[in-house]
Amino acid sequence: MISILILNGPNLASLGTREPSVYGETSAGELESQIKSWGKNAGFNVIFKQSDSEGHLVSAIHSSPENCKALIINPGAFSHTSIALLDAMRSFKGPVIEVHISQIHKREPYRHRMLTAGAADTIISGAGTYGYYLAIETVKETLRR
Repeated sequence: MISILILNGPNLASLGTREPSVYGETSAGELESQIKSWGKNAGFNVIFKQSDSEGHLVSAIHSSPENCKALIINPGAFSHTSIALLDAMRSFKGPVIEVHISQIHKREPYRHRMLTAGAADTIISGAGTYGYYLAIETVKETLRR
């Protein structure tokens, strides 16, 4: 079975309680369950990890299993600052989908610049947690081609 790696970055463990008007009321645990269900229904084994540590996210990308064919990542605030994460994403062999729950271009100006976007094949922003479903479907279609 094909695996996909799904990474959530800093502060995403507090989903459901952190700024629900921006990020919604779905908890991190509920989101992880939904993502795994969506992935299974699409025919994928989902490897899901969350970390507030830039180094852990970089390591997760570099140590992804051989059968991991796609990366879906919500780098959180690291999307605006992390060259290390950008480089790791560029090294991934397969489609890279960057997801942001909020519509970052309707937020503070410092959020408009995303370093990591330079390594993403697709960016999904502003679809709420449903953006992860859209990312899984994008991976499915991309790998089908």
